[in-house]
Amino acid sequence: MRKTNKWLQLSTTAALITALALPATAGAAANQPVAVLAKEAANATAQAEYGSFLLQQYGISLDKAVTRGQFSQALAKVVAATQSITEKEANAKGYVPQAAGTAKIAAWEAISAAVKAADLAELAYTYSEDKVAASLKTAGIAYQQGGTLSLQAAQEVAVALDTGLVSASTLSAIKADGDTTGELAVQLLGKVVEFHGNYKNYLGNVQDADIYGKLAQAWSESSLIKAGELQEIIDTGLKQNLITGYNLKDAAFDPHFDPERTITYGHSDIAHAIQLIGLLKSEGIHAKVQFEPKTSAFIYLKEWGEPTQSDDYQVVQIENGNFIAYAKEYDLSFEFASKAEKERFQPLVLKYAKRYQEDVTGLLKASWWQPLYHSRTELADYPVITNNLIKEGRYIVQTFSLNEESPKVVAGLKKLSDKLNVETYKFWVDQPFFNYLHGESK
Repeated sequence: MRKTNKWLQLSTTAALITALALPATAGAAANQPVAVLAKEAANATAQAEYGSFLLQQYGISLDKAVTRGQFSQALAKVVAATQSITEKEANAKGYVPQAAGTAKIAAWEAISAAVKAADLAELAYTYSEDKVAASLKTAGIAYQQGGTLSLQAAQEVAVALDTGLVSASTLSAIKADGDTTGELAVQLLGKVVEFHGNYKNYLGNVQDADIYGKLAQAWSESSLIKAGELQEIIDTGLKQNLITGYNLKDAAFDPHFDPERTITYGHSDIAHAIQLIGLLKSEGIHAKVQFEPKTSAFIYLKEWGEPTQSDDYQVVQIENGNFIAYAKEYDLSFEFASKAEKERFQPLVLKYAKRYQEDVTGLLKASWWQPLYHSRTELADYPVITNNLIKEGRYIVQTFSLNEESPKVVAGLKKLSDKLNVETYKFWVDQPFFNYLHGESK
């Protein structure tokens, strides 16, 4: 729901999608089955996604030949982030054993450490020797008692193969006792993140046949977000006119997309979202889609008349006779297949999802006068504004402002409570919403 002079805001974080890359020559394709090519392309895409994600989220960049120290440090960063502990505490878990006299780490050692970090160890130790042998065989590894791998190590490698923590093709190229490569390390680290639910979080893809039903179901399952004491504090800011509105989001729905290829789009009508995805699909645009529930809170003036309440729209009257309104809304985050496809988004919105007059056909249902979408990275023809946000546990309170007004907004928020830690960052927003922040109604 949008009313004049209320603030809106969005959250984005980062992750990555990479365009599908098939063999470069027709000759190569002719010599391989289609299923094999598709699997290899998918593996290459996933590998690139993991690599970029690890770099963006944790600053992890690995050499082609990974040392024991590098892998241990990288795994500690991942474990610390996924388990909400310090890197010192993560290192103390001893997933990567120290080894004097060698900087190298064998593939099976890295896999063993990743299995433990991914909380798969107990499952591994249920494997019988026959089951271990069958699993290792998929990677071209023959298991035998007294061989290179102890039973425990073999169990860990076997469960890594069965659960997809490591691919059979990657391991077969290295062998269990071979040196850990950058490819293997990236795959293991990415999977540890994924197994803990900290990797990309999304409903599906624009081109998926079932994306519309998933989106409608996500909207149906969402409700007004309430954040207890934190929300009460920010509502005080509304009453004092320190801010004219805010959005409340749940960090559990953060998509962890790559900011270079992500745009986040806010609205309150689910039919509009479904039509927007249909529009992108009809234009041949490929993107991952995440639905992020959002509650918009703003001042509802008493002169607007008696508000109608529902499960998705509630009001509370305040001392001066006005109301604080709480409206169920959403953000859609799109991670496009390329920067070029990201740049195609705005022309489509301005043509088909931005209202220019009251009665008009040829627009998506419930199109706004000032559509709201933004990017964390620079885009041509997008003005820059500031997001002022507060995080507490899984809740995120955010309010947008013009850059020059941000210091006043931050100072006002900090006066509400000494418990509040207000962060700010600049981002790129569409021109119509920028005009809205300047007080323009259309």
